[in-house]
Amino acid sequence: MRHSNPAGRITRACVKELILNTNSEGKLSVCGVITEDGQTIHASSVIVATGGKSYPATGSTGDGYRLARQAGHKVTPLRPSLIPLVCKEKICRDMMGLSLKNVVLKVVDTRSGKEVFSELGEMLFTHFGVSGPLVLSASCHMQPDKNGSLEHYKLYIDWKPALSHQQLDARILRDFEQFINKDFINSLGLLLPKKSIQIIASLSGIPFDTKINQITKAQRTALVDIIKAMPLTPTAFRPIEEAIVTAGGVDVSQINPKTMESKLASGLYFAGEVLDVDGYTGGFNLQIAFSTGFAAGTYC
Repeated sequence: MRHSNPAGRITRACVKELILNTNSEGKLSVCGVITEDGQTIHASSVIVATGGKSYPATGSTGDGYRLARQAGHKVTPLRPSLIPLVCKEKICRDMMGLSLKNVVLKVVDTRSGKEVFSELGEMLFTHFGVSGPLVLSASCHMQPDKNGSLEHYKLYIDWKPALSHQQLDARILRDFEQFINKDFINSLGLLLPKKSIQIIASLSGIPFDTKINQITKAQRTALVDIIKAMPLTPTAFRPIEEAIVTAGGVDVSQINPKTMESKLASGLYFAGEVLDVDGYTGGFNLQIAFSTGFAAGTYC
């Protein structure tokens, strides 16, 4: 917290609790704060703009939720959002550092068979799983089970979304013609990134040393299928400290949307990520912070 003392100097102190008052009509209002070092700071209004739980190095360690609860506010369950995914398969580590562009990532909830996300863009293989813009966006549509697991989802990567299955098969046939006397493992260099070739070849089930002129149509179909929908099994989100944004927070039904003032305690305002509002990457979360902060600052 930044506070201007009577001498006009700006001081910094961690807020321990709000000072709340209940009038004769039973209405709650905020009168200031008490800091961890014992200072009592009186104020006619207080803005809680502490951020979420992500990026704790910046000071956003979840203190705002504690202050909100003190005033009787409901805090919806917190979870990381816009966050990389841990995957079960070792192949992610094998392709660590490989960045993909213009691929489609799909997320399917295996419990219902419903596709919950599908988008064209960029992603990255890491030592723990997958990351990058596509993955961060996909994470917004995924809810862990009661044990924190994401294994009820399946990820599918389409490496060649611009080509239909038939078009990709024709492309592979053209490539095969150039490598007609080569082993299968040496025929994919024009189609796939070098770091992915052994992985895709292995997943296709075609033995590496199979001669191109011996590959059957069924084997070729299996290769097309794996390129168009390579499966991965997410197991968990990375720790919330690595999330770009925290989903969940102070229930916005208890906040005046015009002024950002609490409906439960007059003089108490909320702004930014401490609220149960979050969006995609691309500046949306910054816009939420700027807009709610402007409103709170204007009306407090």
